[in-house]
Amino acid sequence: MPKVTLTFDNGPEPDATPGVLDCLARHGVKSTFFVLGRKVNLPAGRALAQRAAAEGHRIGNHTFTHARPLGELDRATALREFEQAEQALSWLDQPQRLFRPHGGGDIGPHLLHPVIVEKLLAGGYTCVLWNSVPGDWRDPDGWLERAMADCHSRDWSLVVLHDISPRLLPHLEDFLGRLKRDGFELTQEYPPDCLPIIRGKVVLPLEPYVTATLSN
Repeated sequence: MPKVTLTFDNGPEPDATPGVLDCLARHGVKSTFFVLGRKVNLPAGRALAQRAAAEGHRIGNHTFTHARPLGELDRATALREFEQAEQALSWLDQPQRLFRPHGGGDIGPHLLHPVIVEKLLAGGYTCVLWNSVPGDWRDPDGWLERAMADCHSRDWSLVVLHDISPRLLPHLEDFLGRLKRDGFELTQEYPPDCLPIIRGKVVLPLEPYVTATLSN
């Protein structure tokens, strides 16, 4: 049976995240929310992240501001992006420490700065990448067909959506219904080829994801 893992980036947002959580609950689907530290620092954002965790969803660090990919930053700025987001999630209590780099939807050496790799290894983090980015944030009404095509193209898709706009919600309902009707297993686990680091151990070559920066 083909599998699909749903993840949501760049929230939480009061106008979108509650509806996403309600939709996932109706379908009995557990997901992972890769949150921005600056949003979780706000009372409403923290409450939404805590609600998601309480409802069985996983929470991951997706940097503090999401301004630029970490591999494009100097060492101090990259470290600050990671650590400030971790501070915003200091209340989180879950078995896995999760991190997803900001990549603009693309996989490449811009994803990680070497100092972040050091932090992931030392802290026992799992680094979660992706293999399907249907572009819901730039095409709120057209992403669904691309997502379905992606899911039908491989045995296990890890789909990146974004809980940042209520325009996602009608199509998310349809997406989950179509996946079920087409016989997909919806799982909270991640495909192995999207996990270069698992619990602080390097399990896939890191060269494709880490910048060869010499910056300090």
